[in-house]
Amino acid sequence: MYIGEISRLAGATPKALRHYEALGLLGEVRRAGAYRRYTQQDLAQVKLIRQAQALGFRLAELLPVLAGDDTDWASLSELIAAKRSQLREEIARLRQLDMQLGQIDAEIHDCLQCQAA
Repeated sequence: MYIGEISRLAGATPKALRHYEALGLLGEVRRAGAYRRYTQQDLAQVKLIRQAQALGFRLAELLPVLAGDDTDWASLSELIAAKRSQLREEIARLRQLDMQLGQIDAEIHDCLQCQAA
């Protein structure tokens, strides 16, 4: 399939596909003359990249595990575990922040009640 078709099927722009290729995330993309020819495996790889980006991974994080012709699934699993750990830490930080904001809001309401009295 050509770049327009894979772009449509994967939900990625042709520019993004060329960028993934330049970074080495798609391995060696075959060509028919001046045109890139993508395979079903390329489509699956682009979908994996897009899904990872939607989950918060940067391309720089994906390079070591997705670059080349074979995906390093063990390293990808470790990368996911690390991202989940970061996410849990961020959730804890946000919960703490929410609690602090709740306390400040309660203090403001107390002050407003004192002023009204």
